[in-house]
Amino acid sequence: MDSTPQNNSTKPLVLIADDEKHTREGLRRALEKDYAVTLAEDGAKAMQLLESECFDLLLADLRMPGADGLQLVQRAQSLARPPVSIVMTAYGTVENAVEAMRRGAYDYLTKPIDLDRLELVLRRALKSRQSEAEVFRLRQQLDARYGLQNIIGQSAPMIEVLDTVRQVAPSRASVLIQGESGTGKEVVARAIHQLSPRRNGPFVAVHCAALSLSLLESELFGHEKGAFTGAVERRIGRFEEADGGTVFLDEIGEIDPSVQVKILRVLGERQFERVGGNKTLTVDVRLVAATNRNLEELVKAGKFRDDLFYRLQVVTITLPPLRERGDDVVLLANAFLREFSRENNKAITEITPEAMSALQLYSWPGNVRELRTAIERAVVLARGEKITLRDLPPAVRATVETAREQGAVSPDQLVKSAMTMREAERLMIIHALKATDGNRSLAAKQLGISRRTLHRKIAEYKLHDL
Repeated sequence: MDSTPQNNSTKPLVLIADDEKHTREGLRRALEKDYAVTLAEDGAKAMQLLESECFDLLLADLRMPGADGLQLVQRAQSLARPPVSIVMTAYGTVENAVEAMRRGAYDYLTKPIDLDRLELVLRRALKSRQSEAEVFRLRQQLDARYGLQNIIGQSAPMIEVLDTVRQVAPSRASVLIQGESGTGKEVVARAIHQLSPRRNGPFVAVHCAALSLSLLESELFGHEKGAFTGAVERRIGRFEEADGGTVFLDEIGEIDPSVQVKILRVLGERQFERVGGNKTLTVDVRLVAATNRNLEELVKAGKFRDDLFYRLQVVTITLPPLRERGDDVVLLANAFLREFSRENNKAITEITPEAMSALQLYSWPGNVRELRTAIERAVVLARGEKITLRDLPPAVRATVETAREQGAVSPDQLVKSAMTMREAERLMIIHALKATDGNRSLAAKQLGISRRTLHRKIAEYKLHDL
């Protein structure tokens, strides 16, 4: 019976599935110097091995009992980390080759196997697998940084935002994100991109209010050499740069009507010309726009084109201000505490109840951005392992002092009004599990704890159903 060697080295793992013993053994002898080889005498055995071992390469005969090579390749492609599959057969036809590729095979070899050709194909296949593994790793990093798990909130308005993001992300629809400054519009825009089919394409952000009319037009659409004074060479614009991806236009309400016309054409026809150019360029981009202004009022005032407004708001997402998000302040404050404690190499583990009460009482006119800055400041200034009231910005402390002076709240009430650390921890775990669709490894990574600790916390808080 064929054996399954243990891979105690760094050799790539290869599964050879062939019902002809002399072929299996011949390939083993040819490859065992550079590869850790496992043999399967039929398709059924190969299926079992694929389920129990993570192989780098699969060499599968086209015709086998139990399961043929095409079925084996198709099953391999459904695995979380599929091997690079190569089909072998003595019955080589163009139709077989096409079907093998369609099922996910990397290449197709005819028998008798040319060992030089096999060695070349295996080297190329390994390079392909390494590239895919790197892409997968980077994608996980992007998901962790820009995915839904980066949008923290359990309040009813934020749950509605998260649900809308999940629904709209896979579509091609333009999205308009509304909300006050600092509410996290770009974070939501990046999550939409990261959850979309365009995730492997570029995400290009343009902050429109920071640029003059002439600079903005050139920034968006590019320009030809000599188009204006100072245009000493051709410049590629942001729409061209984002081809195949997403363009995020922040503060779109500040754009001049003459530029609005060109954006409207990109949305309708996917075409534009560079400034000073005659050549019409075609791009495939998705537009996500954001504004802290009321575009309907701007349309009525004649400052924003109504046709562009209607094209932008296929789907509208309105981000609530932080003052309307209830206990989300606690969740965000604790998340920022962990982030900045790590960045500053400080062992700060807690925000005192009095300080947390102050954070909840404050109105946060600068929204999440202001809270983030406040916690960073507090971490830097904290003298112990806890953030106290004195570590918070003066404006936040003043809110508490005013409440005390007016008799609106007593010191005891201040301490009791804050969510307990256990409650905050429970909410953070719920948020992490929901944001990662129940993936406990990703949730633990987001929370900055081990998977074992997360399992213990899930049992402690009775969260098994999430």
